Amino acid sequence: MKSRYQALDTSNPYKNITNTFEDLTVNTQAADFAAQQQDQGRANILGGLAASAGGGGIAALAQSLANQQTQASQAAAASIGKQEQRNQMLAAQGEQRMQQIRGKGEAMSRQMEAAKTSQLLGMSQDRLASAKAARASATDSLLGGVVGMAQVGGSVMDAGGGNFGEGLQNILGNS
Repeated sequence: MKSRYQALDTSNPYKNITNTFEDLTVNTQAADFAAQQQDQGRANILGGLAASAGGGGIAALAQSLANQQTQASQAAAASIGKQEQRNQMLAAQGEQRMQQIRGKGEAMSRQMEAAKTSQLLGMSQDRLASAKAARASATDSLLGGVVGMAQVGGSVMDAGGGNFGEGLQNILGNS
């Protein structure tokens, strides 16, 4: 369990986050369609006027239509420019948000690593305390056995009047 705990992944969970706004594209279909409609309308007007008015007034009308086309192109460009500006704004906001999330993930990673290190230190301290307690208990048992044997040996000597063999026989009842 300790090795599994040591192997616990505490890396930044947000390190691979991406900016979903960085690859936005501009929609030019509406501008293209409007330009086609305007071109068709101008062509229809020029065709109708050429048949009825003759060649003199057509030059002035063509210049007027060219001016309208320039204005329409500028309006389409402005629409595309607004889309591009909005996309750039969203991309910048997405980048800022992505960096904030990565920063939070890095802070989380450091906190998890510190908690893991603290827990492992606690485990080591508990293990050391248990080992010291077991050693002290074994030492106490060993000393208790030596003292007990010395007391038995002293009792045997006393029972035999200083003679170990006689004392042992007296205690065992083989007098």
